[in-house]
Amino acid sequence: MEDRAPEEDQGNILEFRLPDLGEGLADAELVSWSVGVGDTVQLNQTIADVETAKAVVSLPSPFSGTVIELLAQPGETVAVGTPLIRVRNDLAVAPEGANGRTAVLVGYGPEGETVSRRRSRPTEPTAQSSTTVESGMSRAAATPGARKLAKELGIDLWYVAGSGPDGAVTVEDVRGAVPVSQPRSVPTHTDGPTTSLTPSVTDPNAGVPRPASREERTPISGIRKRTAAAMVASARTIPQASTFVTIDFTASMELLDHLRTTKSFEGLTLTPLALVAKSALAALAEYPGINALWDEANQEIVTKHYVNLGIAVATERGLLVPNLKEAQALSLRDLCREISWLAETARSGGATPTDLRGGTFTITNVGVFGVDAGVPLVNPGEAAILCLGSIRKRPWVFRDELAIRWVTTIGISFDHRMIDGELASRFLATVAGLLEDPLTLLSRM
Repeated sequence: MEDRAPEEDQGNILEFRLPDLGEGLADAELVSWSVGVGDTVQLNQTIADVETAKAVVSLPSPFSGTVIELLAQPGETVAVGTPLIRVRNDLAVAPEGANGRTAVLVGYGPEGETVSRRRSRPTEPTAQSSTTVESGMSRAAATPGARKLAKELGIDLWYVAGSGPDGAVTVEDVRGAVPVSQPRSVPTHTDGPTTSLTPSVTDPNAGVPRPASREERTPISGIRKRTAAAMVASARTIPQASTFVTIDFTASMELLDHLRTTKSFEGLTLTPLALVAKSALAALAEYPGINALWDEANQEIVTKHYVNLGIAVATERGLLVPNLKEAQALSLRDLCREISWLAETARSGGATPTDLRGGTFTITNVGVFGVDAGVPLVNPGEAAILCLGSIRKRPWVFRDELAIRWVTTIGISFDHRMIDGELASRFLATVAGLLEDPLTLLSRM
């Protein structure tokens, strides 16, 4: 692309290019515009949402003025540095990031930056930070999940009353806007599946959405496309092995029941996952080789003496793995609070690139789906992932007698290039021992 002339020669036209969002990625997918041609924008006003590796990011305007041209369409993949929007600025002062310079937005810095948002909690999405959904000329503030569901159901969000902060439309608002007795159909699109929601007069299941055909075709894009790429890279480049152990979780369950009644955990949702995380962090301190990565380019094993603990979260958009920065410094109470906050943020679409990058070790909980065990793939850039299965009451030999105990299975998948079976087994056995006798955690805090 040829260099543009200075803005003074372009009729005070400022050009905003897709900034470096700090994930080491070369592009992002434009989800939606929050402004249109002719609109007046203010400094830091949200102008568009883009989807990166696993986060929907709202782009703030780096300047004020009148929108004269939108240079990309929703659904289009845009390379970093590509012009997105042109704005006429009467002041003719181009801020950093306009007219050719790639901006780095606040909170989405270069890959080398490590930013903790633990001390600065964002509130629930507001009307300004929520996605603006367009239907014809109408616009309505909505969360990303609400936007997605509304598109699938063919609902104009302009006519949906929002119950979220500052009137933002939520997923539940969209679901409540679908009348069971009123026929509704989804317009046919060439780029996605078509579903008929028109109830049959004689069908006893009238009003229940049913596929209009025997097959559906859904474009592979956004989070699904990037997750697939990461998993393929994991399977192709990491020689993985796994090992498991089934344990008596009764003492842990009793400890959790007791802690829930104490003042320290009042108002918190204390789950077994928090205790598993605390046990894993204690074991990582004893076996730091598990908290490492394989640097192929430099032929080095990089051992991390800090833990950015990834927590796998199932969301409407797919699997997200945000991580808790410096998790080794957190108490059980802190872990309880942070895990809950992180999961809620990810499910609401509020996870940022900072939340999603830089993980060093991950825990996934398949037990919440009633699954006894799993063999997860190691995240690229990490060495291992711990899996927690369902916790059930089962027959168990306890003190040489058959008893009904709380039992679960934990497992670890690991990069066999740097972690031998002995190291992985010792680590897993340590975690198991701490969970079978959780009071021994006191000696490791």
